[in-house]
Amino acid sequence: MGVEVKVEGLTKSFGSQNIWRDVSLTLPAGEVNALLGPSGTGKSVFLKTLIGLLHPEQGSVVIDGTDITECSAKELYEIRKLFGVLFQDGALFGSMTLFDNIAFPLREHTKKKEDEIRRIVLEKMELVGLAGAEGKLPGEISGGMRKRAGLARALVLNPEIILCDEPDSGLDPVRTAYISQLLIDINAEIDATILIVTHNINIARTIPDNIGMLFRKELVMFGPREQLLTSEQPVVKQFLAGDRFGPIGMSEEKDEAIAAQEAAMQAAGISGGGTQDDFSEIIPQVQPNPGVQVRKAAIRHRANVLQMLPSLPPNAQAAIRASIAEEDARAAESPESVATLVALANTDFSTTAGIDHALAQADTQVMDRPTDVVDRPTEVYATADDAQTQPIDTSAIENAVKKSDGQGE
Repeated sequence: MGVEVKVEGLTKSFGSQNIWRDVSLTLPAGEVNALLGPSGTGKSVFLKTLIGLLHPEQGSVVIDGTDITECSAKELYEIRKLFGVLFQDGALFGSMTLFDNIAFPLREHTKKKEDEIRRIVLEKMELVGLAGAEGKLPGEISGGMRKRAGLARALVLNPEIILCDEPDSGLDPVRTAYISQLLIDINAEIDATILIVTHNINIARTIPDNIGMLFRKELVMFGPREQLLTSEQPVVKQFLAGDRFGPIGMSEEKDEAIAAQEAAMQAAGISGGGTQDDFSEIIPQVQPNPGVQVRKAAIRHRANVLQMLPSLPPNAQAAIRASIAEEDARAAESPESVATLVALANTDFSTTAGIDHALAQADTQVMDRPTDVVDRPTEVYATADDAQTQPIDTSAIENAVKKSDGQGE
């Protein structure tokens, strides 16, 4: 299981420039978390501080009972073995093949034999869709493939804490969806604590259990995704909507004259370019793939949400209750393929014993795998010209749809 990361009163500056101050939050053990915020608010700096690459001026970072801001270099070295890190640009060694890049942590931190290292590396490469590319150099592949190679390297030690700095950058929407799904599956399988720094609102709405947001050198809020997604704070609503009207400007401090001008434009009905999505509705969270264990983090998360529900504003309470009812309804309609939702629907959250029983059962339950699901191909194309368009056989899909309507074979 992943470990808890507790941050208290963290302050970081570079010279006279303060990056953020008095940041306090707790990443619950084994849950998926996201950190949002405008560009330049120090999100990547926060990740580097968590692993001890940067030292804060004030505050503490307690990981597995050790405050890394005060521990020795030897203790910090051991703590870092708990981490898997996906850096924003992949951070691959340019002179090494993808295989050697991904194998590097295993050779550095373990005494495994080369045949075992090869098995692990090829397994992780297949997991991220890079099978067959082990001999390529980073300069011979696309930025998206480098990002996936970086993720494979972050996973080879089966880390208890995974940090992802903008995992979607350089990826098209389809590959972003695959990476997001992969992170949920990893969380289900090894119960790792995950922190994702992202600007992708779709990821923020569908992947994490908890969300935080940095703005103007401070942590605006951190808590269950339902709390932030239903927040009435102007900066949160503006960021989620991607609108130019609001507290966030091109520079971090929006000029008062510009703010007044934009307010007048908004009052006149002029669009700020943001999405018109209804953010008062909590859309369903991504579930593990078929064949993957029930996600224990979802059980712990719902228990936390129900505990704090009475303290939330009425609009948030209504949205959360509607979301829970929808999840339970989907579980009732399709229990054979949504094991995590079934576990949530059948858990007695009013007692500690009920929650503990559900967590214990999750160790033995897996998402059922529909027989009509076909494994996706793992071919890797060096260039667009190498990809040959093939006709798609839709008979299995059509038959699966008919079966769901009671018409199939």
